[in-house]
Amino acid sequence: MARTVGVGYQDFARIRERAVFYVDKTNFIREWWEGKDEVTLIARPRRFGKTLNLSMVEKFFSVQYEGREDLFQGLAVWESEEYRKLQGSYPVISLSFANVKEKSYAATIRRINQILTNLYSVYRFLAGDGGLDNRERRFFDSVDVDMDESTATMAIHQLSSYLSRYYGKKVIILLDEYDTPMQEAYVNGHWDELVSFTRSMFNSSFKTNPYLERAIMTGITRVTKESIFSDLNNLRVVTTTSEKYMDCFGFTEEEVFAALDEFGFSDRKQEVKRWYDGFIFGSCTDIYNPWSIINYLSTGKLGSYWANSSSSRLAGELIREGSKEMKQLMEDLLSDKTIVMEIDEQIVYDQLKTKRNAVWSLLLASGYLKAVNVEFTEQEGRTYYELQLTNKEVKVMFEAMVRDWFSETEGTYNDFIKAMLLDDMDAMNEYMNRVTMTVFSYFHPSVSLKLPVDVSGADTGKDSSQEEPERFYHGFVLGLMVELSNRYILTSNRESGFGRYDVMLEPLDPEKDAGIIMEFKVFQPRKETCLEDTVEAALKQIEEKKYRAALMMRGLPKERIRMYGFGFRGKQVLIGNRDQSDI
Repeated sequence: MARTVGVGYQDFARIRERAVFYVDKTNFIREWWEGKDEVTLIARPRRFGKTLNLSMVEKFFSVQYEGREDLFQGLAVWESEEYRKLQGSYPVISLSFANVKEKSYAATIRRINQILTNLYSVYRFLAGDGGLDNRERRFFDSVDVDMDESTATMAIHQLSSYLSRYYGKKVIILLDEYDTPMQEAYVNGHWDELVSFTRSMFNSSFKTNPYLERAIMTGITRVTKESIFSDLNNLRVVTTTSEKYMDCFGFTEEEVFAALDEFGFSDRKQEVKRWYDGFIFGSCTDIYNPWSIINYLSTGKLGSYWANSSSSRLAGELIREGSKEMKQLMEDLLSDKTIVMEIDEQIVYDQLKTKRNAVWSLLLASGYLKAVNVEFTEQEGRTYYELQLTNKEVKVMFEAMVRDWFSETEGTYNDFIKAMLLDDMDAMNEYMNRVTMTVFSYFHPSVSLKLPVDVSGADTGKDSSQEEPERFYHGFVLGLMVELSNRYILTSNRESGFGRYDVMLEPLDPEKDAGIIMEFKVFQPRKETCLEDTVEAALKQIEEKKYRAALMMRGLPKERIRMYGFGFRGKQVLIGNRDQSDI
């Protein structure tokens, strides 16, 4: 009989006590303990079992769970007599920053203070018979939501001292989702302040802490060492491309297929693979995200479970407000192609708006991209990543993200597409101008993230009068790709800047739909007197460059190919076409 699927469990003890579906990951305990790293930072995408695994480690080592062998009986770690003796033998400090998502620095510090206060409340007995002197009792009592920052940054260090003396052993520290406050600080504009506070806390907790046995920190990203880890030379960093703990987070294909057999879904393995497979950790391929698999086992229905389980706001805004190059690369990814980028897996949040490839590092760490190949060039000393969308679920998420760009004018945007398919020039012009008036500035950086410069790292000295339209029209092309994917194959010729950007729509059913070619041009006052001249220049370029040839070579007669010239001046747009009888 199949086990009960419990959705949302993150506490190891509750899973075991209630006998709900669980994939045994206790080998992580053995692998981590035998690795003997003092401080381990593990970066994995959200919903990949980080919280559950830290809960598992806590229940295994914590003296508060001494004698709870029932939690581990029948699991891999319990097969070893050596590890049975370790169960319940260390004081453990466990805390999480997962819910530190405040809008201001002051509110962030207050939330962290609350977490530390709650932690001290668990060990309130130390202030009574824990062997503390008067000075230590005063410090213990000073830990509250209103404590000053110097007290807060030393709270974990001091608690380590008290617990170590009380139990006669050094402590294990577990910090889950360490980077959540950092991401929120970047989005809400208090990054520099929080970096200083976090650096002090981490230094006292993990570096200058003589009472520390070992520590694990988990998060989505590996924040650059120069920001908050500058003093931690004892840090072992495990990113998505590292070989350590490759199969400890997420489900392997063997584990997924075994679960599908257990729940009577043996005949659905390939569709589940198509939707949810694709994550790669180190050299371990065919990793599935647990959240989607558990939800699928519970419902028996395919859907975007993981991609919709948490906000992808930051990634979406960075792409939307990014340069034309970034949107062009998204075109390739949405066309199931790979892109090759030189990236650094360290995330420099305060450089996401200035460092060219930082966004791709964030997307890789977040699980939206997978590295199908990583190559280090010895001569250059650089590492290149061949990146691809992780799976169908992620692709569906990005398609939904692109649709959301036009959500404020969804009806008008859809009306434009309908008018284009009908070759209704008057309606195309009316609806296109409505779209640009509504969402044009939505594609410009600093609108929502309040960033002062280009988030993509493109040349910031570029004339914004050209840069802003480029952002919009490249986003517009992505919108066409998504909305028409069931009828057209979209390709674009992107050899240079905005003045050389045409779009080709090849119909999947030539009997039903015509081929479409578009050319976008910005009004040039030194060469043109009105937008009609701009449109004419765009149409002339389509003819002179013989853009129709590619479609004609695929069997489309020239009379079944439409050509549109788009001319714009600011938010004003004019669309024109060429009468086939004049060509």
